[in-house]
Amino acid sequence: MACRIHIGLFTVMIVAATALPAGAQLLPQVTPKPAKAPATKPAQIVVETSPNAEVYLDDQYTGRASPEGRLVIGNTKPGEHNLRVSLTGKRDFQERITVVAGKEVRIEATLADLPGSILVRTTPGAAVFLDNSNRGVADASGQLTLSEVAPGVHALRIAAPGKKDFSQTVNVSSGKGTGVEAALLNLPNPGEVRENSRDALKYVWIPSGTFMMGCSPGDNECESDERPSHQVTISKGFWIAQTEVTVGAYKRFAVATGRPMPDAPRFNKGWANDRMPIVNVTWNDAHDFCAWAGARLPTEAEWEYAARGESTEARYGSIDEVAWYSVNSGGQTHPVGEKRANGFGLYDVLGNVWEWVNDWYDQKYYQSSPSQDPSGPTSGQQRVLRGGSWVSVPWVVRVSFRSSYNPANRNYINGVRCGVEVFAP
Repeated sequence: MACRIHIGLFTVMIVAATALPAGAQLLPQVTPKPAKAPATKPAQIVVETSPNAEVYLDDQYTGRASPEGRLVIGNTKPGEHNLRVSLTGKRDFQERITVVAGKEVRIEATLADLPGSILVRTTPGAAVFLDNSNRGVADASGQLTLSEVAPGVHALRIAAPGKKDFSQTVNVSSGKGTGVEAALLNLPNPGEVRENSRDALKYVWIPSGTFMMGCSPGDNECESDERPSHQVTISKGFWIAQTEVTVGAYKRFAVATGRPMPDAPRFNKGWANDRMPIVNVTWNDAHDFCAWAGARLPTEAEWEYAARGESTEARYGSIDEVAWYSVNSGGQTHPVGEKRANGFGLYDVLGNVWEWVNDWYDQKYYQSSPSQDPSGPTSGQQRVLRGGSWVSVPWVVRVSFRSSYNPANRNYINGVRCGVEVFAP
């Protein structure tokens, strides 16, 4: 349907594609409004760090982390920013971050402890070790500063020739210095002899040193467990008894501790001769006696080093000159100290009685033992005995010969010699 309407100067034409039903109205067409864009969510930075840490954004202070270690930085402008987190005693955390409009950036700012330092005052030229790491030597004034030390507990050791090592644990606080006064005491002179008031025995100072342990050069009687011969360093000097523990010394121990005396042998009935070496003691008896005397059992390496007395031979003299053994003993022990001493002034390290040492026995131990201060296997069935006894045949009476025995058993050929830390230098 089409119609024309004349209105003044204008003519309006209305065209309808279809006829309108009766009573229908012609409504004006309405154009819909465009939808509103959603509001932009502001950007924010969530920092998780140490409680009470101060947080800076682009060098502007933004707040302090909560007791839970959290801080939210809101309404952050999109783009690149420098974040820094600080706390006393901690290293600053710094990171370049990118902020995107409407996005949340989560930062975990772990604050590492600041290193501390240790100022050591000691003997000029002394070597300073921290946790077994050499950190240098003290200057002419006796000072050395150890810097960049991680907070916590550390083992400090200071050493100088002719001086007793100084050892101490040091607790280093974050970002702080700690001072240590380390007076180094003079070591005893090699071969110096002192009497122990506890057991009334004399002890000899053995200096530190290096030796060849095991089968001696030219010795054709060595067993497989004496091989291979190998270099061993004893890094610290030590005290060792000049003689085997005597009956008299063991009586003092028995009285002091209430421990009964072991059964006496036929050749020293009723333990009448106090100068005879004690026998018929277990490894535990020997261990406990030494502890009571303020000493300990020497390691196998310490024993052989001391027994050699700086000699490289299988014996430190002719066998009859230095030892009581099967041929000359007359079937019994003899009072200590009657034979010739070795180069360190020790008596009867060969013959008279076997001497318990601290180590467990392992036939193949020498194949993999440490080259410095070996302490023996960590476990075993038998303990080591060294030196031979009054019943031993000649080929056994050698400084490298190794024997072993059940530590709980007793025998009239087994005794003990104590050593190590007996006196303060």
